[in-house]
Amino acid sequence: MQTDTSSPPSVRYNRIILKLSGEVLRSPENGDAIDPEILERVCLQIKEIYELGVQIGVVIGGGNIFRGLAGQGRGVDRTTGDYMGMLATVINGLAFMDCLEKMGVVTRVMSSIPMNQLAEPFILRRATRHLEKKRVVIFVAGTGNPYFSTDTTAALRASEINAQVLMKATKVDGVYDKDPTENKDAVRYEELSFISALKGRLNVMDSTAFSLCLDNNVPIIVFNLNEDHAVRRVVEGEKIGTLVHNF
Repeated sequence: MQTDTSSPPSVRYNRIILKLSGEVLRSPENGDAIDPEILERVCLQIKEIYELGVQIGVVIGGGNIFRGLAGQGRGVDRTTGDYMGMLATVINGLAFMDCLEKMGVVTRVMSSIPMNQLAEPFILRRATRHLEKKRVVIFVAGTGNPYFSTDTTAALRASEINAQVLMKATKVDGVYDKDPTENKDAVRYEELSFISALKGRLNVMDSTAFSLCLDNNVPIIVFNLNEDHAVRRVVEGEKIGTLVHNF
């Protein structure tokens, strides 16, 4: 199916997947799962690029509410925990939808697990049509299967919708050779090949997500969401963060 991904003026990437960690929504002050001020700030960044005409898919994690892997430490079976984590992403997705629509941003939530009263089922052609009609599409419930992370979901959706880039928003300004919070001599990469990242076991995304992006030639930009207008700056082609791609 032919899709229009020609870029508006001043925009380098016209169709994107924005991957957000659920943890980004947690309040640093009282630990609330969803801080309304943080939610609004992130939504304002999405609105900025929406108004530029960018076609936006969002994949949101659920770690602020429940993380599947952590469930085993609480006596929850891994498979059950993963499904609980998928439901947490639905809660976050609905929060984003509500906030974005209050800002005048037309939004659709699409779920990999059927829940017709809350979200549309994920159907690729319908998702693509929403994007072409300039609606923000929020993909929730992961891949619909246990043992797959929301990073893998982001890589899968980016491949399926022919996104020009997968933008992974984090709390650090790119990919480092070691943890910059624990090592003052950590070196940040401006550019990195998929093969180098995999061989170096760098903490960017899990290996399944990486492999999908490598095989389908989807570049990843890892950047700090807390920088001013960070999402817009990436979309406009400014060199911030780390670009991981096929050389």
